[in-house]
Amino acid sequence: MKNVDITIDGDLLTIKVDLSRDFGPSSSGKTIIIASSEGNQSLPGREDIKIGLNVYKKK
Repeated sequence: MKNVDITIDGDLLTIKVDLSRDFGPSSSGKTIIIASSEGNQSLPGREDIKIGLNVYKKK
């Protein structure tokens, strides 16, 4: 995952993203990528639950 910090405390999922960072343009070039799970990923210790996350801004 890029710029994504995930913690699980019991049944509570917390996602942290640093909005000051970026990873350059998306493949289409229309947006700037801030964070990504890079596809659907299983949560650590919870293989039955998946997360898919994209955070971006207009160019």
